[in-house]
Amino acid sequence: MRSSDLLQYAYAQVGEHLRDAVDGLSPEQLAQRAGPDANPVGWLVWHALRVQDDHLAEVAGSGQVWTAQGFAGRFALLVDDAATGYGMSSAEVAAVRVPSAGLLVEYLDAVLARSREFLGGLSDDDLDRVVDERWDPPVTLGVRLVSVLDDDLQHAGQAAYARGLLGG
Repeated sequence: MRSSDLLQYAYAQVGEHLRDAVDGLSPEQLAQRAGPDANPVGWLVWHALRVQDDHLAEVAGSGQVWTAQGFAGRFALLVDDAATGYGMSSAEVAAVRVPSAGLLVEYLDAVLARSREFLGGLSDDDLDRVVDERWDPPVTLGVRLVSVLDDDLQHAGQAAYARGLLGG
């Protein structure tokens, strides 16, 4: 198995977990918080997708699905179009009210399609390319892709747990 095949498989698995977390939820359930400052399912999935979209677009040198395919306008969130959820306050998290599970899954499918396309074109040598020199040691493409994957897996697990707290 090639590295790009393995990465495509792993990112697809994340997509399935995220899809399962939101399947059949109403907008109210997507926004429901288990506690005053807890992250709701809708925000967790939106955030995971925004980070993947943002980070992969950066290393691919392409536009983000969020803006290029009009999802920012369709979601009409009360946050800046560049927001990914990183560093948001509790009030800012509350402002991310996902309109529907269906729209979130559409965005998920679009992000996964773009990720699959990018990952499918990689060679093992590409993974050694330095993509961020702000760190010591500098971050390679392989490390960045695993970092995004790790973040997405954590949020997928959190979303599944938060969904379980909704009951039913």
